Amino acid sequence: MPFQFSDKTRQNRNSRLIKIVNGRIVRDHTIINDDVLYIYDGKIIDPQKHFFTCGNSPDVVINAKGLLIAPGYIDMQINGAFGVDFSVWKGEKQMKEGLDKVAKGLVKYGCTSFVPTIVSSPKEIYHQVLPLLKPRKGNKDNGAEVLGVHVEGPFITPSQLGAHEESCLQTATNGFNDFIDIYGLHELKDHAIKIITVAPDVEGVLDSLKELINSGITVSIGHSSATISQAESAVEKGARCITHLFNAMQQFHHRDPGVVGLLGTTHIARPFYGIICDGIHVHPNSVKIAYDSHPKGAILITDAMAAMGLPPGEYTLGGISVRKSGNEKVEVIDNGKLAGSVISIDACVKNFKKFTGCSMIEAIEAATLHPAELLGIQNVKGTLNVGADADFVFLDDDLNVVKCFIAGEEISIS
Repeated sequence: MPFQFSDKTRQNRNSRLIKIVNGRIVRDHTIINDDVLYIYDGKIIDPQKHFFTCGNSPDVVINAKGLLIAPGYIDMQINGAFGVDFSVWKGEKQMKEGLDKVAKGLVKYGCTSFVPTIVSSPKEIYHQVLPLLKPRKGNKDNGAEVLGVHVEGPFITPSQLGAHEESCLQTATNGFNDFIDIYGLHELKDHAIKIITVAPDVEGVLDSLKELINSGITVSIGHSSATISQAESAVEKGARCITHLFNAMQQFHHRDPGVVGLLGTTHIARPFYGIICDGIHVHPNSVKIAYDSHPKGAILITDAMAAMGLPPGEYTLGGISVRKSGNEKVEVIDNGKLAGSVISIDACVKNFKKFTGCSMIEAIEAATLHPAELLGIQNVKGTLNVGADADFVFLDDDLNVVKCFIAGEEISIS
């Protein structure tokens, strides 16, 4: 006789067997029409194996009514939103409440996982903030999953400062020990850092990459005036991404293309690259050039800051005062430099498709599969394969988010 779930087990909302029918499922680089998705205990399961073992009929059947079913979006660079700035310390209670606010608010854009980002900050900010931004599961109560932290600086080049505070910048004269000291890694049993943006041309950075990577940190190149030789050296040592391509880096030159030139390298693996598709940070033609050069490397990021989801006005990015204008442009008040974006991840996906002429699948994978591959979590995120977390969205043919599910539960997006 096959195993039957007990009444107690079925009372657990995640332990219900869910069947989704009449959907067009994004899987294995294609769209599978009129397919079926089975979910149990927050995971996508193999129905054949499940029914052979358990012999149960679904507890819930959801009709997708022909909508696209895609993995939930992953935003691997977001400085804040809805008035919350991850780089500003206002106390433990406020930080926790702010994280909750962002995690719940992002769901309406189809974002089911994100990496809170801290711009270059004083040492004490890292020591205060990092312990509160450790990975945590996404669900109906928490909202989007926190994958860890992206520390964007302070080991970056002063000449490519962007909207960072110059007084916070650091060199790594003492190698990896300087990273340990600045971020307080020696104080944390399990550190929260998932990604680090560094400039290869900063003293001591190249010599520290091996130890950073061995600490479980994904290394990205950014805010840098590195030559192509320095950039390639960083990739050879394990760097796997470029932070907000074209922004805060030496501009392309035919004799020394700098960091941008990594898109054309042939003797080493080309890295992934984050790109902000708001039409402000990067011209659509430039987005198209990047896509044509390396389509499998594109990762859509918002680089959103506190003003995202809020009206025009004055806000902060780290300790810097910025202004959001009516045309959705955010600039440092003192010098007019761009200071992050206010675009949402679903809008990035739509714009990427529009700017590049890529397929719907490619646009979706740039915000799902590619960031998961960069972070090494493609077995559980960014895919709808068996064994993956049941984080997914229902999309219409215009890529509008209709429904959002985290760990198999529908989350309100109203």
